Amino acid sequence: MIGHRFLQFQPNQGAGTKFEQLLDIFTQLLTHTNGDATEALSWLNELDRQYHLTDKDYGMGDFIEDLKENGYLKENPQDGSFKITGKSEQTIRKKSLEEIFGKLKKAKQGSHQTNKQGRGDELTPDTRPFQFGDSLEQIDFTESIRNAQINHGVENFSMREDDLQIRESDFKTQTSTVLMIDISHSMILYGEDRITPAKKVAMALSELITTRYPKDTLDIVVFGNDAWSIEIKDLPYLQVGPYHTNTVAGLELAMDLLRKQKNPNKQIFMITDGKPTCLKIGKKYYKNSFGLDRKVVNRCINLAAQCKKLKIPITTFMIASDPYLQSFVQEFTETNNGKAFFASLDKLGAFLFKDFESGKNKTVY
Repeated sequence: MIGHRFLQFQPNQGAGTKFEQLLDIFTQLLTHTNGDATEALSWLNELDRQYHLTDKDYGMGDFIEDLKENGYLKENPQDGSFKITGKSEQTIRKKSLEEIFGKLKKAKQGSHQTNKQGRGDELTPDTRPFQFGDSLEQIDFTESIRNAQINHGVENFSMREDDLQIRESDFKTQTSTVLMIDISHSMILYGEDRITPAKKVAMALSELITTRYPKDTLDIVVFGNDAWSIEIKDLPYLQVGPYHTNTVAGLELAMDLLRKQKNPNKQIFMITDGKPTCLKIGKKYYKNSFGLDRKVVNRCINLAAQCKKLKIPITTFMIASDPYLQSFVQEFTETNNGKAFFASLDKLGAFLFKDFESGKNKTVY
């Protein structure tokens, strides 16, 4: 009999063990506290007090002990402070990937597919006649022998060049990506936390590339008054500083990093919430937070043009709704022949993921 069966709702059913439930919350708090384990635990205790996350069988002390025993947490015996481990850092990246990009189907490593056919590592069902320059590894011997038998007979078997069939293969690209993250003061201005979503996107992208596309490269550049590279493991601890926005320094460093990469497919993703307001000229900083200063803007536009010549597209994710900035972003994007998204904070990850994944279907020449 076809019908519906209704059961009593169990809020924690399928949510994992109590430890796993608390670990999910703890990793979220670590992102907001810039990797400060002691502060995150303090917040978790406050949430437990208000919402009764633990019970008489499993308390917060049990959770902390489990964190230490499972290698997520280290305790300083001298002052009792806590510090997260590399395992926690990786867990935060995995949680960010699951949260932003969802469950991804397993794919072969390095599979940035393109529409170009060539000497790749993914065979297709299509075959074609042998052409000068094809390698022996591409020969489909089953089809070639079949052609030889049809063309010359079975008794006097011989195989000629005209009998050979080549198995097509999809060309696989390797991509070098630089992700630029704005850490100027405006990323936490007006009570809106913009740096946490940016960090989550960076951690999710890094986890995606290292697990699904390990042949790719990813460099992460942060920029305020200056620009510098950070390691993937440093992302949970990333903080906003009392900085202006030196977009020029970020672009220059990104270009330098990409010049060192040998593969031809290169791209820059830039997450920012404001206009460029700073330049470093010699040892001095030129700053102007009022309006779009042409001295600063022109340097950005020139770098966008240089990236275009170097076949480096720039995709800008503007996480601010200020219409005043749209003219600069439009000019910058048109100069580079790149792309721009005016993304809300909750949609930032979806926009970046879609743009990154679409790169699998094209090659930059």
